[in-house]
Amino acid sequence: MSEVNNEFPDLKVDDMVTGEVVKLEDNHVLVDIGYKTEGIVPIGELSSLHVEVPGDVVSVGDSITLKIKKIDDDEVVLSKKAVDAEAAWEDLEEKFNQGEVFETKIKEIVKGGLVADVGVRGFIPASLVETYFVEDFSDYQGQTLAVKIVDFNREQNRVILSHRAVAEEEAAAKKNELLHSLEDGQVLEGKVQRLTSFGAFVDLGGIDGLVHISQLAHEHVEKASDVVSEGDVIKVEVLSVDRDNERISLSRKTLLPGPWSNISDKISKGQVVQGTVKRLVNFGAFVEVAPGVEGLVHISQIANRHIGTPQEVLEVGQEIDVKVLDINEEEERMSLSIKEIEQEQEAEDYRKYEKDDDQSSFQFGDIIGDKLNKYK
Repeated sequence: MSEVNNEFPDLKVDDMVTGEVVKLEDNHVLVDIGYKTEGIVPIGELSSLHVEVPGDVVSVGDSITLKIKKIDDDEVVLSKKAVDAEAAWEDLEEKFNQGEVFETKIKEIVKGGLVADVGVRGFIPASLVETYFVEDFSDYQGQTLAVKIVDFNREQNRVILSHRAVAEEEAAAKKNELLHSLEDGQVLEGKVQRLTSFGAFVDLGGIDGLVHISQLAHEHVEKASDVVSEGDVIKVEVLSVDRDNERISLSRKTLLPGPWSNISDKISKGQVVQGTVKRLVNFGAFVEVAPGVEGLVHISQIANRHIGTPQEVLEVGQEIDVKVLDINEEEERMSLSIKEIEQEQEAEDYRKYEKDDDQSSFQFGDIIGDKLNKYK
């Protein structure tokens, strides 16, 4: 013991000393602590994390604070890890109690998650890395992540970190901010997230809104997938916002040209077009002549004769030819007629009959004339 006191007379175990790194060996570091013999820091005492070579932690010339682990006859064993850990535990406990978010660098990729250097070994389980499934964690090596401590036990040297919790809090804050910024009539761009039997959910940048199937297009839509696909970026108009229940109603239809837009460029007055009988009412029949464009055939224009009800002549789903009597694009009204087509057809048939009759009379006169000439 006297030899120890002679070599290191003022030192004892658990004392703190400050020294300068003078040499890096394969498995330890030599530190000048003011005595004839340098202190030794084994590689395992450099950090709470795995260290390949001492140079990954310290460099020659660094001034570091160390804790005395052991004093032998001719050497003193020091620890940097113990000093860092003691300071880290106090800081981490405060962060845990406050629920503080802080940044840390990922040092290792291990089975089941990530290891971060937070002064001690901090572990991020795979399930707490992101809000989504991550198959390969190799890209996280060396990354800096924002984390918070979700489990802390100093006696068991356990510090569990979560980046997912931070991401979820950020998403919730962004969602709330966006929800309160939305107004009826606002036009936004969003990505189609998923399709259902009743419409499409669109991500507006942190919160989803529903485009009901009736608001996807002006024409009737059987399936949402007939109009949009998952991943499509579309423009939508906000119809209503229920902030209490976090429900947003959207429309794609209101931003699309209506079926009546520039209809006069496609269908003109006097034109005969084909249509489908959509509805029968006591005063006539509504006929669709273009997707989303219906015109009325008044009961007086259904047939070239008196009828009591449209059902006497027409049925829903029937394909018919109609003549356009009038178009009012602004009021989205169109008057149609079946009777005029029938009348024109009858007139055409009569003209053909008269022409054929005149031709027959002319030919008959020629034959009689020829015969009379023979008797002259």
